Amino acid sequence: FSQVNELKEKGNKALSAEKFEEAVAAYTEAISLDGQNHVLYSNRSAAYAKAGKFQEALEDAEKTIQLNPSWAKGYSRKGAAAAGLQDFMKAFEAYNEGLKYDPQNAILLQGRQDITASVLNYMQSQGDIPMDIDPQSRSRRNHSPPPSKPAEKSSQPAERKVEDMSEEEQKKHFAKQEKELGNAAYKKKDFETALKHYNAAIIHDPTDITFYNNIAAVYFERKEFEECIKQCEKGIEVGRENRNDFKLIAKSFARIGNTYRKLENYKQAKIYYEKAMSEHRTPEIKTALSEVETKIKEEERTAYIDPVKAEEEKELGNVFFKKGDYSNAVKHYSEAIKRNPDDPKLYSNRAACYTKLAAFDLGLKDCESCIKLDEKFIKGYIRKGKILQGMQQTSKAQSAYQKALELDANNAEAIEGYRQCSMNFQRNPQEVLKNAMSDPEIQQILKDPAMRMILEQMQNDPNAVKEHLQNPAIADKIMKLLESGIIQIH
Repeated sequence: FSQVNELKEKGNKALSAEKFEEAVAAYTEAISLDGQNHVLYSNRSAAYAKAGKFQEALEDAEKTIQLNPSWAKGYSRKGAAAAGLQDFMKAFEAYNEGLKYDPQNAILLQGRQDITASVLNYMQSQGDIPMDIDPQSRSRRNHSPPPSKPAEKSSQPAERKVEDMSEEEQKKHFAKQEKELGNAAYKKKDFETALKHYNAAIIHDPTDITFYNNIAAVYFERKEFEECIKQCEKGIEVGRENRNDFKLIAKSFARIGNTYRKLENYKQAKIYYEKAMSEHRTPEIKTALSEVETKIKEEERTAYIDPVKAEEEKELGNVFFKKGDYSNAVKHYSEAIKRNPDDPKLYSNRAACYTKLAAFDLGLKDCESCIKLDEKFIKGYIRKGKILQGMQQTSKAQSAYQKALELDANNAEAIEGYRQCSMNFQRNPQEVLKNAMSDPEIQQILKDPAMRMILEQMQNDPNAVKEHLQNPAIADKIMKLLESGIIQIH
């Protein structure tokens, strides 16, 4: 179950970082491997609840209880999910049921107290609903005592009916009601109804940035991006005037950033993500900022590409190369590469300069880039061979020339390079051996006891070569030793 635990830990980290979708995905994958693990369902329920998906959270909480009916946390998950769905009675029942198994559980006790206060406040906000409706509907399951204690605690605000509130309090009260109705419609993707309620909330209380943020969220979902930005800007203005929470102002800036990102205007998105970070730093905004910065760099790189200017720079590089001014040639070839990074000839030319400057590592890197762009570009292999000769890596140089000859068997440079490498082997076997033994790959092969036994067998029985070459892994090692000059097969 190590994989299950790894996925659970991955989900826990994502949940702590408020990456709720990532957390849900990790827990879901873990559940697919261990479908009877009640802790996984409990954790996924928490992730769903944090993400505002209370129905899914409730389903997972009920599965948790089904798998482990005596585990108190399952009931606290169910209570939280039901409260999110505004099913207060189901939440109250869940907390009570959990307390039967763990009477001193602080989370369950606090949850029951909070939900009781919420029920009382809701009922008393409805002027025409009698206070005895709760005992009447719950007389068998819920005793009167549980609500009574919280009622005393919240007696002062609960006793006041809407008509007893001040005009300012009434406005905020009705604005909150409209916002909650708007939220319910938004969750159902009934955006027209949501807008209607959010705008009504602003009429009651035009000082709260939240309502503007919510309207902007609707326009974002509807892909009406210009209107989304206008609402966010209005919200920021209202928020500053009324000293709203800086976190809400950061949210407005971040949403503008998200909108510009959707429009692929990454520079504007970066500006607004930075403004959001200046108000309130969150991991999500930091990640979004980093991603748009990457996009901006890629856009700038792409915008800089100009094959015509690349050709001009290449010609300038050629002029300096002919003069023997290799440093300036490198500068022009480098500029040409920026202007046209997909042209293998440019890397080949710069590799020639690096060879003249004895910067073999840089030249070799350019040859690899050249070959990667065009595997049939013969000049790339010839340059690579020359550089490897300069680095005293004769066997590798010979392999590069061999590749060139496979593309063009009559290429004079490749033939000459291959001939020089062969002559070097014949003229100076001690140097060949020395160079080969300095190769880490050769050293690794010769240290392998199995390979030493195979080589001894091949020496005593030449026919054993054919048998060993049937094994691809051994064949690769034998070919490496052949290329390096360590062994020879006649």
